[in-house]
Amino acid sequence: MNFLAHIYLSGENDLIKIGNLMADGIRGKQFETYPLDIQKGIFLHRGIDTFTDAHPVFRQSTKRLHAKYHHYAGVIVDVFYDHFLAKNWTQFSEEPLIEYVNRFYTSLDENYDSLSPKMVIMMPYMIEQNWLVSYQSIEGIHQILTQMDSRTKNESKMRFASADLTELYSEFECDFNLFFGDLQDYSTQKLSSL
Repeated sequence: MNFLAHIYLSGENDLIKIGNLMADGIRGKQFETYPLDIQKGIFLHRGIDTFTDAHPVFRQSTKRLHAKYHHYAGVIVDVFYDHFLAKNWTQFSEEPLIEYVNRFYTSLDENYDSLSPKMVIMMPYMIEQNWLVSYQSIEGIHQILTQMDSRTKNESKMRFASADLTELYSEFECDFNLFFGDLQDYSTQKLSSL
């Protein structure tokens, strides 16, 4: 899953949300230098990634893209699934997406001293370009994938993947709907065990 899903699946604890968001930039035992709730978020993130990568519905989604995008297919599907979460946000939360996201951005600012170096660099761009809300539109997804592609020196070709989303939109949305409930159940159980 991508940023929005990781934050959403963290429950209401801001530090768990932050840990879950920034976990990809924290290697090995680096987590030990962070507050306990951020550590919980890091462990939750790792569990979500393992669960997602092994789930048959997620794998079905990646197979649609593998011939074109190879090992980047999973990254692309993560972004696609965040699109469906953002687009259908009212099914998952009573709080409007823009308010939820703004509250999260405020918590990043309030906990600035606990952010990883990578998150400190990324945060201004995330907020200025409002990545989390931009996921609602295919245009926003295209911009995110283009930015990600540029970080691979255009090797991944991810900038073209929004066309695949448009072409196979109902198939990917169906996969998301089948998958996300399982992920919510997993995340709830994982959180309660941390």
